[in-house]
Amino acid sequence: MPVRGWVTRGRRVRTTAVATLVAGTASLAVAVPAAPAAAGAATAGDPVCEIRDERLNEISGMVNTDDGYVVINDGADDEARRRIFFLDKRCAVARAVSYPTQPRDTEDLAVGRDGTLWVADIGDNDRNRETIALWRLAPDADRPVLYRMTYPDNPHDAEALLIDAPGRPLIITKGGSGTVVLYAPTTALKPGATTPLASVGKVVLPSTTTSNPYSFLGRSVVTGAASAPDGRRVVLRSYADAFEYDVTGGDLVGALTSGTPRSTPLPDEPQGESITYSRDGRSLLTVSESADQPAGSRPTILRYPATVAPAAHPAESTTAAPPSPAAASPAAQAAGIGGGQVWSLAAGAGTLLALLAVAGLLWRRHTDRR
Repeated sequence: MPVRGWVTRGRRVRTTAVATLVAGTASLAVAVPAAPAAAGAATAGDPVCEIRDERLNEISGMVNTDDGYVVINDGADDEARRRIFFLDKRCAVARAVSYPTQPRDTEDLAVGRDGTLWVADIGDNDRNRETIALWRLAPDADRPVLYRMTYPDNPHDAEALLIDAPGRPLIITKGGSGTVVLYAPTTALKPGATTPLASVGKVVLPSTTTSNPYSFLGRSVVTGAASAPDGRRVVLRSYADAFEYDVTGGDLVGALTSGTPRSTPLPDEPQGESITYSRDGRSLLTVSESADQPAGSRPTILRYPATVAPAAHPAESTTAAPPSPAAASPAAQAAGIGGGQVWSLAAGAGTLLALLAVAGLLWRRHTDRR
């Protein structure tokens, strides 16, 4: 779900739009990631193929397979779009699998080592769902199986899913201030049962300046995730960037919570929510929603080179470097806020004005469509 999803449901603008955005200002003004990731040049991705099926205009999750791609739509308003779509290598729909019951808000797609597909029915724009769900589609199965889960604290909006080597799902909240939370089941998932989740860590997204339709808001959320085929890398994406982490010993949580990511800019993707690795692991593949784009727009799979781990460097001198002019004050450091995290009151005011402008733009777009 794009930024409009924070304040709308389906496309119905709610009167709490401005209040929600203003509330977000507080968290944005308190802390933003201090250390940017090592980033490549901000160049557009190479088109792979165009998806022309009219049912696929809100793609929110994608995986690459030996035969092509599998994609899902965001939301469940239109029955014809409530499918797991299998595409060939030219992006044409080869088959579609229906859900046995209606999903709530399908937001991501992941694949296990055995080829099992997992659909993350975890979107919750209003943060009022009592349970969230995963749909498991075994290889060659005709229908997915539903597994329900519940958060240990309060409802969260989430749009990203990972599956570790043993097959355990890892849900990543969307965030909004640059910090996202990881949740995992406390026991094995069982059909017909509700499995408790537990918080297993937090991730602070690196700061970037990549251009995207939602400005700094688009750089502060997680809208998708994927694991490399060999399991040695994992990627989180925002509306603006992809952040790759190295995974050691299959420890996804350790990689995300303590690793240093490498950044790939995904500049100006319209509503980028999906990401996956190519089968050889050399590329990142993305696709955007096209529902609110100009007439005739089609979702197009784009290819970006995956990052490469830097070579080991010799031990550096232990001589302390002079403090940076932008270093945080002692008080800020004591509070755990780095130099890149301290915002002035003026910047906070600018943030508020920008948020109000976004709210106004979303309202105007809604009224123009009425």
